[in-house]
Amino acid sequence: MYRIRFHGRGGQGMKTAGRILASAFFAEGFEVQDAPRYGAERRGAPLFATVRAAHTPIRERGPIPQPDLVIVADETLLSMVGAAGALGGVGERTVLLLHSAVDAETWRQRLQLVGPVVTVPLRAEAACRLHFVGALCAGAAARLVGVVSRDALEGAIALELAGMAPEVLAANLAQAGEAWDAMADHAHCVREAPDAPAPGARDAGWIDLPFEPAGRSAPDIHGTLTSVEVRTGLWRTLRPVIDLDRCNRCHWICGSLCPDAAISADADGTPVIDYDHCKGCLVCVAVCPRDAIGSLSEAEARRQEDAP
Repeated sequence: MYRIRFHGRGGQGMKTAGRILASAFFAEGFEVQDAPRYGAERRGAPLFATVRAAHTPIRERGPIPQPDLVIVADETLLSMVGAAGALGGVGERTVLLLHSAVDAETWRQRLQLVGPVVTVPLRAEAACRLHFVGALCAGAAARLVGVVSRDALEGAIALELAGMAPEVLAANLAQAGEAWDAMADHAHCVREAPDAPAPGARDAGWIDLPFEPAGRSAPDIHGTLTSVEVRTGLWRTLRPVIDLDRCNRCHWICGSLCPDAAISADADGTPVIDYDHCKGCLVCVAVCPRDAIGSLSEAEARRQEDAP
């Protein structure tokens, strides 16, 4: 399994970098897991993201204590031992990738590391420290592991940044390509580590269910009729009320569009609201073609119910 950590600051795109790399791994046929971890969502605050990739099911969870690859987007995090923890678990086989203008050997001496250290050149516009460098870091990491093709990387960037303007997407593809090319001499330097249980960990007792082709059968594990016990109507502040004199009995409109399936119909097609589970979103009020459904505050509705 490949175990990878991205370290950076809020606004630099480390969460996105993890998603890009995980998507690229997935395109190459790997099982993947990626997750960011941070405290308050504040620009400039230290954060990290983890990526796991393997050809077998991934049953590990949580932070990665012994990474195969650590990417640090902002070299100032290396001095924040407690707050950032970028060097946590870095051992002699861990590859450390730094986004820095300082050469790798200088960093090795400064940090007194025995494992591989690689640097990806600091872009001029990144001197502000909070420049978005997620695609650049993902591109460098993809080349170091050596099992992700450039096509898979570019496809992952296009997928994860699909909502961006074309010029933004093009700029990120260019950054990733530059990092990919810059890491050519270090391709395949990251090696998968054997699975090792955490100290004191017990067997989780996983149960593997046989799975036949879905055309024949498929496992179905469920517990029925449990959601009705959750009285979500207690969350309501506004209550929809049906004026039956105006109602057209077109219950398929309000009933179909109710997001909680809280509207059904009786034998003559009259819509009935299940107030135990109606959350008061008032979608039914908006879609009723005859304006037969209005609303009352929950307090007023209860007063009317209690009135003699």
